[in-house]
Amino acid sequence: MTTGLLAAVAGLGMGLSLIVAIGAQNAFVLRQGLRAEHVPAVVAVCAVSDAVLILAGVAGNSWLSARLPDAITVVRLGGAAFLLGYAVLAARRALRPSSIAIDAGGTRAGLLATVVTCLALTWLNPHVYLDTVVLLGSVADSHGVGRWWFAAGAAAGSVLWFAALGYGARLLRPLFARPAAWRVLDGAIAVVMAGLGAGLLAAAI
Repeated sequence: MTTGLLAAVAGLGMGLSLIVAIGAQNAFVLRQGLRAEHVPAVVAVCAVSDAVLILAGVAGNSWLSARLPDAITVVRLGGAAFLLGYAVLAARRALRPSSIAIDAGGTRAGLLATVVTCLALTWLNPHVYLDTVVLLGSVADSHGVGRWWFAAGAAAGSVLWFAALGYGARLLRPLFARPAAWRVLDGAIAVVMAGLGAGLLAAAI
């Protein structure tokens, strides 16, 4: 196995180990997959965003972070505000199961609103920068000339995970045909997002 291929496999493994963790972005992709709502766009936005961030990390974006330390605090505050706000919306959906039924066409979000929400959940989440730009970027450097293969492997991991999460969620649709199941899911999403938001807020102040 060549050095480049080894680096790509290492990147794939590390990328998956980071991205599979429960978070706001994964929760959103899961919900969109269960509703079969704008799944291709959501998967594409998440995968492309991760690829851009990974490439930025490998290219040396840590240089900017070292010179603008206050930027991390600003990103944390913005991310905390967004996550807490989205947690409130998820909690409201959990309390109103009629508004989250799978076949309720009138409640389906438009493509633009879905893409904007997906972008916000991705780019306003400081954990994404820490995982992709800082952590993956730093580890990629240890592979020397194979760092771009490492980046390619990590980006491929994102594509595989989001595609599996978005499209595989349809297998669970019979379960979520019941409003009670949606109530549980949205309640869990609200808790996860509130926890992440509170954690970011605490870290920022």
